[in-house]
Order: sequence, then structure tokens, then C-alpha cells
Amino acid sequence: MKFNTALLHPSPQSERSKLNDPFGSTLTPIYQVSAFEHGSAERLEKVFGNNAGGFAYTRISNPTVDAFEKRIAYIEKGIGAVACSSGMAAVTMSLLNILESGDEVIAGAGLFGGTIDLFHDLEAFGIKTRFVKHITKEEIEPLITEKTKAVFGEVIGNPALDVVDIKSVAQLLHSYRIPFIADCTTCTPYLVNAFELGADIVVHSSSKYINGGGNAISGVIIDNGSFSWDEKRYKGFAEYKRYGKFAYLAKLRNGLWRNVGACLSPMNAFLNLVGMETMGLRMERLCSNALALAQFLENDGRVTVNYPALPSSPYYRLVREQFGGRGGAVVTLRAGSKEKAFKLINNLKYAVNATNIGDVRTLVIHPSSTIYAHSSEEQRQAAGVYDDLIRVSLGIEDIDDMTADFKQAIDRIREE
Repeated sequence: MKFNTALLHPSPQSERSKLNDPFGSTLTPIYQVSAFEHGSAERLEKVFGNNAGGFAYTRISNPTVDAFEKRIAYIEKGIGAVACSSGMAAVTMSLLNILESGDEVIAGAGLFGGTIDLFHDLEAFGIKTRFVKHITKEEIEPLITEKTKAVFGEVIGNPALDVVDIKSVAQLLHSYRIPFIADCTTCTPYLVNAFELGADIVVHSSSKYINGGGNAISGVIIDNGSFSWDEKRYKGFAEYKRYGKFAYLAKLRNGLWRNVGACLSPMNAFLNLVGMETMGLRMERLCSNALALAQFLENDGRVTVNYPALPSSPYYRLVREQFGGRGGAVVTLRAGSKEKAFKLINNLKYAVNATNIGDVRTLVIHPSSTIYAHSSEEQRQAAGVYDDLIRVSLGIEDIDDMTADFKQAIDRIREE
């Protein structure tokens, strides 16, 4: 099946065929309950001991959440997934599942502000992060030591819009027996299948393009099952070696994720399932709109534009090779000063001033004063965040309306 068909018909053994729903529901129902009844104490004992299939308590597992996990794992071509209460929870769990005090992580400096804050929070637990300006094999290799247990990077940086060459980075890391954890939130499986290029773990803030409607906070971790978790190097995996390629997921689900309680609500899982069905159609429109707006602003010449699919971008060749020429749905522009950036945002009629990406409507934000408010000036510079920078997350509106909106907003700055 091709992408859009697979979103609607995930597999012959899809979650729908397993529901035994007497009403023939075409979507997994919302199992909005805390606990599930079993016919005997013996049966519940087996479920709790992982010796029988079934559901006991929604913090641990739930049919609606399970359906979402299976759907995204199928689309990403992974062996399984674990859904979380937020994108940040997914990033945190994906790392802490393999790290311990004394370990080191290499990460890109151009990460989302909340992820940068998280890496600094991990310092209190003895976990050090070494930042590189760009996730490339040339910048990573000199920093690799015996303590390096993972490399984490956003495939398309938010908001730096730098693009990771997944295949090149993964090949280097595997030669050192180090996994690559790829945050694919901004590219989605519509643009690229990161596992096919060598990534080991994929994480998403599924609040964004997977959900698509801006109505549910969530995150998800997907494993491709190919990385060998040496129990001598990754000590916590000793007791999970018997699970073979499922060791990472088994450790995560039976340990930290369950005990921290970072579970996804059934209602939000349902909203994600609904949103996923149109992800391909939305991403096609969003990427088209983003390119059109970027081209318009670049030709207009009154602001500086950054978009990976523009020929002027240093990532243009990689975008064509890795993403088929599609650059995602985020465009950034520099207005010349913070004052002009604020005026431009305030003059827009259709674009919504809000802190999110991946909505059906176009969203704009001034990152320096909002999502990077807790970052130092050095961190903001490294992330490509400047006082005059505006991040634009394109929606599905008619592009003529959006280009006209940005034109009149820029015109008004000049008039003022």
C-alpha cells in the first residue's frame, strides 16, 4: 500500500478486526475507563505478569491507545511504539530508557527550546550533553567517547531548519555501537522513513502533524528493533535480553514509562487516530503552501527567508535526495529587528499568534521571547534564534490569501 492508503487500512490484521465491536465501528472507540474487569483472579494475575494478553489499568495499557501505537508503528515501519502524554515526555522517556549517571549524549544545538532545557535538567542526574552546531558526522565524531550512549537530533530543526543527513550520521554511529534517536516531528513519515536510512529510535510530538488539528497533546516513541543493546554497555538491558529485538520496548514499557506515569489519555489517542487518516493530504498541502510562501517572501526581498526546499538553502540538495524535494511546513523569516518582528506579527490578519506547529491554520510566533525565553543568549544564537526571527507554521488555507496577508503586514511596517 502507498502512504495514504496505509493510513486508512494499516494492515489486514488491523485493530478494527480485533475489536469484536457489535456495531461495526470503523474507528477504534474511546475506552475512557481507568480499569478493566477480568473473569477471575487467576486471569488478572496473568495479565499483570505479562503472561497473557489483555488490559488491566489505563496507565499501563488501553485499547484506544494500543490502536494508536500500532497504527503509528505500522506507518513508520517499526516493530512497536509506546505513546506518551506529550512530545517532551516521549523525548525524556526515549533517553532515560538507556541512560544512567555518568553517561553522555551528543545533541544538536538547534533543538526546540524545551528539549534544550531538558538536557540541562538531566545534568542533575549526572547525565551530560555535548552540543554540536549541526548533527553531521564531521562534528559528532570528535566528541565521541566511551561514555557516549546516544546521539539525539531533530531531522528538521525547529526553528533553525537545519536538516540531518540520516544515513551518513547513522552509519558513523553504528560503527561506534551508538544509537541514533531521531526526532521526526517536523518531517513526519510523509517526508521520510528514518528507519530505512538507519535511525534506531524515532520520536514524535504527535500533538503536531500526526494529530493535525491542534486538539490533543501527546508524544510517541517508535523502535525499529535493529539496534543491539549490549548489556555490558547498556547495563539496564540485562534482564530484557530475552525479549530479543523487542528489548528496548519491553524495558521501556515495563519500567520507567509505566512507573513515571507518562501515559497517553484514551481521548487524545482517539483524536490522533482521527487526525492520522488525513496526514498525507495535509502534509502535501502544508509543504506546498510553505514553499509558495517562502518563494513569495524571497522574491519580495524585504525580509530574509529560511526554508530548506529553496534553492538558496544549504540543505536544498539533501532535501531533494532525502525528502523528495519537500521541505516541511515551517518557514522562518527575519524582519530586521524585534520591534519590526512584533509589528509584522501584530499586523497579520489570518495567521494566528500561538505556540504550536502542525495545525490546520497558519501559526506565527516570535521564538526568542517565548519558547526560548529560558535559554541563554548563547543557546539562542546556537539554535539560530534571533531577536528579529519569526517562525511560521503553514496551514491549509488558500495560499493566495496567506501571501496577501504577509504582503500587507510587511507593507504596513514600511508605512509606519
